Amino acid sequence: MPPEKRQVRPGRWKRVALFLAVMGPGLITASVDNDAGGITTYSVAGAQFGTKLLWTLGPITVALIVVQEMSARMGVVTGKGLADLIRENFGVRTTFWISVALVVANLANTIAEFAGVAASLQIFRVPPWVSVPLVAIGVWFLVLKGSYRLVEKVFLIASLLYIAYPISLVLAKPDWGEVALAAVTPTFSGDGAYVAMLIGLVGTTIAPWMQFYQQAAVVEKRIDVDELRYTRIDVVMGCIVTDIVAFSIVMACAATLHKQGISIQTADQAALALAPLAGKYASWLFAFGLFNASLFAAAILPLSTAYFVTESAGWESGLDRKWGEAKQFYWLFTGIVAVGAGVVLIPKLPLIRIMLVSQIVNGMLLPFVLIYMLRLANDEKLMGVHKNGRWFNMIAWTTTVVMITLTAYLVATGIRELVFT
Repeated sequence: MPPEKRQVRPGRWKRVALFLAVMGPGLITASVDNDAGGITTYSVAGAQFGTKLLWTLGPITVALIVVQEMSARMGVVTGKGLADLIRENFGVRTTFWISVALVVANLANTIAEFAGVAASLQIFRVPPWVSVPLVAIGVWFLVLKGSYRLVEKVFLIASLLYIAYPISLVLAKPDWGEVALAAVTPTFSGDGAYVAMLIGLVGTTIAPWMQFYQQAAVVEKRIDVDELRYTRIDVVMGCIVTDIVAFSIVMACAATLHKQGISIQTADQAALALAPLAGKYASWLFAFGLFNASLFAAAILPLSTAYFVTESAGWESGLDRKWGEAKQFYWLFTGIVAVGAGVVLIPKLPLIRIMLVSQIVNGMLLPFVLIYMLRLANDEKLMGVHKNGRWFNMIAWTTTVVMITLTAYLVATGIRELVFT
């Protein structure tokens, strides 16, 4: 290449500026993974098993990074969302059935998020008939009236508020030597409850909606191939921060509730139980974290559904488009938010069963999504020099096989509980 055409590597501060410009999709998507269902899973894991499951969070982080990096890379290189790529390469029929399953799962998950909003604010004596409608209107107004840049900035602030959980952990005063040892020491048990919780920890980490939302967000942000390495940093940072939060939740409950033999079933019960053991501030922070996570996910899950369905059908989508330019996109988002919030206000609703249904559907869908992603990421015509390498494929396929095996068990377990309980 002639000297005059060589690209000069940007200076340190310019590289920082480039990263800050690219940052967002990876951090936001991974953070939303710690939603109401995830926080509940981590809370129960810590309360029931103490530190025994901490060692799983390292491998889980690696698996999350592998899957999310593929999604982001495909978005940057192709300039298309995952649903677009599946439709173009595997046909409309395949895309349709994945779309149906994703809508069902995300609708059930959205209901669970609004349930998390209601439960967390009840701790602060705000009744659900006040909190749920206000949050639904706020989420709708933000997305409908804001540009992509504005919405992303709000979501990034919400991501930062997860700091509530590490602070709760510090206030819980764990034995840090015990924590360090448990984090690197695998512990296995044939106990059915232990196996079920292990699968639950893995299953709550990688959900199908994440890949579709992140890739759509990368495309909408118009990230260039030259900025791919900054996108990778965004993804890796988001996954690490997310699992630090998960680690903090497990340990906060292990250091307090498990040591006192206190049993819980939901995250809001964990928040209430922490007060006499770790102080009211730890309890309030835990409850605030649950509210933030539920609010955050109540916006992202409907958005991910709207992106996927409109991409699948070839309709216009995106937060930078006006209602008249992307009617289907905004109507889908509005409908899912309205139904999710409205259902939570129905008296005596079996929310646990709804969450179980969403988990089963996610479990059924995830293996297909992972296989399609790997086929796309290895397509040289599509990805060129950015297709998966040999070592990356080894890690990615191992992750996929493990996820399929665990998911199959999880689905079978979930269906048995749903049918026979």
